[in-house]
Amino acid sequence: MPRSVRVGDLYDFLKEKLQFRLCAGRAGLDRALLDPELDPGSYIIAGPLTFIRPTRIQVVGKAEIEYLDEPGRDRGETLRRLFRDQTRAVILVDKVAPDPDFERHADGAGIPLMCSPLPDKVVLDHLLHFASIHLSEKTTLHGVFLEVLGMGVLITGDPAVGKSELALELIARGNRLIADDAPEFNRIAPGVINGACPRVLSDFLEVRGLGVINIRAMFGDNAIKHNKYLRLIVHLKRMNAQQLERMERLSVDRQTRNVLGEDIPQVTIPVAPGRNLAILVESAVRNHLLKLQGYEATEVFIERQQALLAENDPD
Repeated sequence: MPRSVRVGDLYDFLKEKLQFRLCAGRAGLDRALLDPELDPGSYIIAGPLTFIRPTRIQVVGKAEIEYLDEPGRDRGETLRRLFRDQTRAVILVDKVAPDPDFERHADGAGIPLMCSPLPDKVVLDHLLHFASIHLSEKTTLHGVFLEVLGMGVLITGDPAVGKSELALELIARGNRLIADDAPEFNRIAPGVINGACPRVLSDFLEVRGLGVINIRAMFGDNAIKHNKYLRLIVHLKRMNAQQLERMERLSVDRQTRNVLGEDIPQVTIPVAPGRNLAILVESAVRNHLLKLQGYEATEVFIERQQALLAENDPD
């Protein structure tokens, strides 16, 4: 779980989208959004004002202001609970103007007080989206991540098995590179693994014999994709003639690989002389799309064979 994301990073990232204005508490911009004591299984960092399950970022709108201003309520005590150490930022939304009490508590506690004219729902949507991108659990997998026929495909295999050469041929056929060697993946929603490229590796592909090449410079902007959901893993495995002969030809077993708690379908493609791997990968993607629609070619073939045997059975 990332611990280095600062409150200031969130402010800078969303400043224009949410029309943020920093009203007080500038000293807290350098604080980390998360700390080691936070339960790593909890990804809820923002929410409306609550003292039952306080969030790192408290959103205060007109309804919350009415709550604070109710007759008989100790407003000062409530603000002290709001601007406590666990809080990383307080955001006033829906054109709520900061009053001197808010500003004094924000400066005193060193907690940024941000103001946005937008409704609380819009602000919360952007905050949760920021958290899903920057604060969710991440992992780096060795391989080449591409968009093949519109699907996010990770190509894996042993060193020198031909991953980069295959990627280069797929790009030449109109597919797009996302990341070579060390793509980063994070789980942004149940069943959704997003893959992207580290900034230092962006646009580059290393090919043995050619060295590092710039795909954007060679093939144009359309040959690069910034990110994609991981939907299929293609594992390249070097095999000799005897190993190829021993492979199951009608196997319908479905392989998967667990990535950040999600089972991603995996296809193993044998690497051997004379095999066109680019066409095989594209065919694997097309076949996976058919499976998603409920069509299993192997099962249909077996059913036909069984039906034919039943017709020819004299009994």
